[in-house]
Amino acid sequence: MKYLLLICTEGPFDPADHTPEELDAQPWVDELNRRGVHLTGDRVRPAGDATTVRVRAGETLVTDGPFAETKEQMGGFDIIECADLDEAIEIAARHPMAKLGMVEVRPFWPM
Repeated sequence: MKYLLLICTEGPFDPADHTPEELDAQPWVDELNRRGVHLTGDRVRPAGDATTVRVRAGETLVTDGPFAETKEQMGGFDIIECADLDEAIEIAARHPMAKLGMVEVRPFWPM
């Protein structure tokens, strides 16, 4: 089953507040690649660089930034394919941001 891992912080995140070792996800990615479960992933720009698109009554509305005011900020994502939710949770718990922020695990709809 495929899962989306949303890598999030609990507010504005300054990498300067953490050691390079705390932030280094490469060993985690390398482990997932060895296991054959990592499909793709990447970091994303801050929420302030986002553009939100809505269509209402046939009109396209474009605004800068995210729609919802929230403390949580998405910093990146990973897509994994594993046996079940238990394995996805085990993988998410190993991500460095699980200790510094949070990792949301969300299954894809089956095809």
